[in-house]
Amino acid sequence: MALDEIHGVWQVVIALMLVVGGVFALVGAVGMLRFPDFYMRLHAPTKATTLGVGGVLLASMAANWGQGNYGLHELLITLFLFITAPVSANLMAKAALHLRVPSKAPVPEDQPRP
Repeated sequence: MALDEIHGVWQVVIALMLVVGGVFALVGAVGMLRFPDFYMRLHAPTKATTLGVGGVLLASMAANWGQGNYGLHELLITLFLFITAPVSANLMAKAALHLRVPSKAPVPEDQPRP
């Protein structure tokens, strides 16, 4: 069965998931460009882009379900992505703290400056 033979409701669901995933991926990419330092840039790929890729993978699963197949591969990729992204972000943040990577975050007035 070709993708154009899927029922109209499935096509709308797949299109919505792709649009939502694309918007999250775009927000993550813009965050990578706009944030001023490493620690702030770390949030963009681990939060928004992960949800963007997750949305695209969910759309792929919905396309398989609409054709009568089960998308086990996409489910496993999604689970692996949602498990590994926070762990890798945590390890990168710990390494940056260990290497004393400077931050451009504003320090409140009542806090002593390093």
